[in-house]
Amino acid sequence: METLVCTTPGQFEYRPGLKPELTPGHAIVKIQRIGICGTDLHAFEGTQPFFEYPRILGHELAGELVDFDDAPGFQKGERITFMPYFYCGTCVACRAGKTNCCAQLRVSGVHIDGGMVEYLSVPSYSLIHGDGLSLDELALAEPLSIGAHGIRRADVQPGEFVLVVGAGPIGLGVMEFARIAGGQVIAMDVNESRLAFCREKLRVPYTIDARSADVAEQLREITNGDMPTVIVDATGNRTAINNAFPYMAHGGRYVLVGLQRGDVSLSHPEFHKREATLMSSRNATRQDFEHVLACQKKGLIDPVTYITHRVQFGQVRDEFAGWLNPANGVIKAMVELNN
Repeated sequence: METLVCTTPGQFEYRPGLKPELTPGHAIVKIQRIGICGTDLHAFEGTQPFFEYPRILGHELAGELVDFDDAPGFQKGERITFMPYFYCGTCVACRAGKTNCCAQLRVSGVHIDGGMVEYLSVPSYSLIHGDGLSLDELALAEPLSIGAHGIRRADVQPGEFVLVVGAGPIGLGVMEFARIAGGQVIAMDVNESRLAFCREKLRVPYTIDARSADVAEQLREITNGDMPTVIVDATGNRTAINNAFPYMAHGGRYVLVGLQRGDVSLSHPEFHKREATLMSSRNATRQDFEHVLACQKKGLIDPVTYITHRVQFGQVRDEFAGWLNPANGVIKAMVELNN
């Protein structure tokens, strides 16, 4: 089979690979959709934490179940997606049901080779039924689940003001699930076209250009002087993360969904006087995936509108670098193969 390998930052190479054989407790998936996410882009740039080269990228995946062992309820030939976070099942986090932050976690396309291949072997426990959804919808379940998990971590309540910093695909998912939870969403980004997308496609009621000199004043006006009780960072940008601490309401929560390589800096007195909560949100759980699929089936969210670029597998090497250029207006690129 053919594979696409990120050999070093900035370089892709198509290479032949061996089609995986069925092993105990695993399943073989014929990959048909690959969503391109920020992790893939950062890996290509050389800025992704927890990363080594060469690596086969790809973890927003959907396809056909070709064969499996120990997957009761599944059928050969059915359309599936899967959770690309492979866990040990025995560590302190797994024993508490927090498989998304397993102490030995291996993420497909990050810690181990991922889905930019024609066929992929995955643990059978990771399989998720397609449940009548399209391949595009199933491939987008993973990034949406990250947003859903972040909102679940924040425990967003109806009527709360939720500031989402970063209007990329992950941020859009955060906004969608904040809305579904009843939150009043405020989108912040430096890219006006993405803010326009939030207003026009997601019907986000409030948008703010992060470059404005009066961001705090705009937030006070929107929230009637209270400031947002929930802030979610979906940028993974150190400056954006650090700048948002003063925007948090007293008693508020700050959730870091985005990941960057350096330290987080804050004023301890300002943070302390708010009795604020700072938490990270890593990956997602089966509960989050099921919530995402249910919301798609109910029509509460239509993530296919995020797809702005679509290519065949053989075009990825030549097109990928362009997806890093903001001028190209990429929100979500989708790769097709094995159709």
